[in-house]
Amino acid sequence: MSSNGTPGLPPPGTGPAPTEYTSRIRDEDRTTRKPLSFWDRAKFLVMLGVAFGVLLWAELVDNPIIPFEDALRDTVRSKWWILALGGLEVLRQIHYLISEHSAGWHRFWTQRVFGGVERKTGRLNDWNRFRIARALKYLFLLALLSILVGAMTDTSPVIALLELPSTFVGALPMILQVVFFMFLAVIQFAAIFYFLSRGGTEVYFPDDVKTRFSDVWGQDAVLERVKENIIFLENPEKVEAKGGYVPGGILLWGPPGTGKTLMAEAVAGETGRPYIFVDPGAFTNMFFGVGILKVKSLFRKLRKLAVRYGGVIVFFDEADSLGNRGQLAGGSGGPFGRFEPSGPWATAPACNGMSYLNPSTASHVMHKAMGTGQGSPPRANRFVMGAGMGGGGMGTLQALLTELSGLKKPRGFMNRVVRRSLGMRPKPPPKYRILVMMATNMPQALDEALLRPGRIDRIYRVGYPSKVGRIRTFEGYLAKVKHQLTAQDLDKLATITPYHTGATIKDLVNEALVLAIRDGRDVITWRDVIKAKQLKAVGPPEDVEYITRERHAVAVHEACHAVMAAKVQRHMIIDIATIEKGQTFLGFVAPIPPEERFTQWRTEFEADIMVSLASLAGERLFFDGDNSSGVRGDLENATSVAADMEGYWGMGSTIAFHDVIGRSGRSDDMRRQAGRGSESDLLLRTLGQRIERKLEELLSSAEQILREYRTQVLAVAHALEAHKTVTGEDIEAIIDGRAGPLVDGRVYATPEFAAAAEAYHAQALSAHKGHGIIDVPLPLFHTRPTAEEPVFVLPETTHGGNGAPGDDESSPWARPTHTDE
Repeated sequence: MSSNGTPGLPPPGTGPAPTEYTSRIRDEDRTTRKPLSFWDRAKFLVMLGVAFGVLLWAELVDNPIIPFEDALRDTVRSKWWILALGGLEVLRQIHYLISEHSAGWHRFWTQRVFGGVERKTGRLNDWNRFRIARALKYLFLLALLSILVGAMTDTSPVIALLELPSTFVGALPMILQVVFFMFLAVIQFAAIFYFLSRGGTEVYFPDDVKTRFSDVWGQDAVLERVKENIIFLENPEKVEAKGGYVPGGILLWGPPGTGKTLMAEAVAGETGRPYIFVDPGAFTNMFFGVGILKVKSLFRKLRKLAVRYGGVIVFFDEADSLGNRGQLAGGSGGPFGRFEPSGPWATAPACNGMSYLNPSTASHVMHKAMGTGQGSPPRANRFVMGAGMGGGGMGTLQALLTELSGLKKPRGFMNRVVRRSLGMRPKPPPKYRILVMMATNMPQALDEALLRPGRIDRIYRVGYPSKVGRIRTFEGYLAKVKHQLTAQDLDKLATITPYHTGATIKDLVNEALVLAIRDGRDVITWRDVIKAKQLKAVGPPEDVEYITRERHAVAVHEACHAVMAAKVQRHMIIDIATIEKGQTFLGFVAPIPPEERFTQWRTEFEADIMVSLASLAGERLFFDGDNSSGVRGDLENATSVAADMEGYWGMGSTIAFHDVIGRSGRSDDMRRQAGRGSESDLLLRTLGQRIERKLEELLSSAEQILREYRTQVLAVAHALEAHKTVTGEDIEAIIDGRAGPLVDGRVYATPEFAAAAEAYHAQALSAHKGHGIIDVPLPLFHTRPTAEEPVFVLPETTHGGNGAPGDDESSPWARPTHTDE
């Protein structure tokens, strides 16, 4: 490598001097005419030569015996005008050639001759100049046509011009045939697109919809805002007379089943206006342009109905299938992955709603959250069916945006064409009272242009009903059936069903009714409702039995969850615990929040992690350091919460928001070029270390608590083995040593039970290590008829081959476990 410069290039100062770049001159700065290409000089001469050749060939065809020289002479004599035009074209090209080389010649013609004409005609306005120029063009074309027809009919151009109408009438049959075939070809395509553009909408005329606002339960806050829009729709002058405008678009967004569609139906029922329901897949089509035609057809129908009935309501369900351009629907959601919208579409309320930020910063943060801001990595596009061939992603959205806020042209042919041709101003279009309602559970997929004021003026979140709303919803659906639930039962039911929507509450009541009918009853009881809730939450249990040692292991696993939840999870209460095997679980402990809350604290998240880690800590504690694969889901949940605490919620050793740092990556390339790892990689390693430290700390705390409450864990495990399913109140009764609704927890506080439980667990541990069977039956207890306190006994009773309690009538489990006091 040379030290004087770049290898392969001459040293500086030894080569030829670089050519200085010269900008191309503008046409208006030229002193001569811009040179023409060869084709531009010769094209008209070639055209005239071809025309003369065709006429000469026609002369030879008409008289085959005529010599070529005579035919040429006759053609020159009769078609002299072609040669004259050719001579004029030659003179024009000579003029252009001189202008390209002589500045004086070019200046004389452009400024003195043509410039003078331009100055004189420039006194006319643009419209008159356009009309005069167009009339001259028509006269020129008419003269040229008369010359051509005269040449074809061997008459003078004047006679050919006079005979032109009769010539046209004679050729009319052939012209009509051509037009007919063209029309037939066009009408075929028009018919295809017409039938493809039909459908996808359902029209409900006034009084067809019976739903009213009183049928919408649990969404009173949103309902009041919607009612306000209806007042403006029915009495628009109330706003317009004061200089405002009537809101014409409402977006209802929120989780599925919260009543968005029902609310739109109630609007139609209350207003007595036509209601148009748009199928979410109506505008996704195979052919490009069909979606646009459907949008145009839909809004033509809306305008007609609005004029006839004084207003119309159109409802787009699942609007995200129509209102996105394919790039904003990134991320994963539903069954395909975890999706938590952030920023403006967050389901959990954020502090101040970004009101403390200035507008530019707030806009930047919002675009970052939606994945469209500068500097953010491109998000994976969601596949939109049909978008590649003109589906919902191409043209349809643009047509919708145009219809929602575009200029409304005057209606009718007479109004638009005839009145304008007579010099009269067309009548302006009427004010169409069209209320556009949309519903979606993916608002982040909607295009920003669709959500701007003037198109969608009001955006309301239809969230999960509050406890009061759930009580009202339960009352509404239970009023349609026979039931024995009291007001206290409804209050408790609403408490243990957080995040239940109107649809899930309706389904829960219906499932309870099915259970009652299955038992030969027509009245719903509290037991039916609780059983229906369990079936809907986790599905029906499988009709299988564990082997004895596995049943005990599953019971201990779930008992560790239950005891840990009862001791540290103060923000939750246990709803139910079971070891009945389901389709995707061996058992579970289901906690529920006892009150309506919208925030959660660090200590509460740590308690949640400890409850998740209790299974791992408990299995290692009770099975000599061994643990099963059943802790996989618990570890996944604990790690996920710990990651959010350390990287997103400011509840760890650092306070930086991990996602923002990972998205920026401004210095990653420079670090890679320097041979070091990227900052994102370093951040991931340190985050993983912090998560592991957090989990180890909480696992150690969970082990200490389980050691302290070892007897209570074995007591809850015993109750689960005996009953399979127990309620949260029974678990608390067992831990506290008092009587519960199903299980008398006082017996579990006796020394006799502690000794028997340890002995039984020792047998189970031995069977676990040796893959054998448990030789002793499950310890049972019952209440002596004459005793006030329950007494623990080891009854001499049979048990199933797998060590399960017997089902015969002599079994103590066939009698009450505690006396009613």
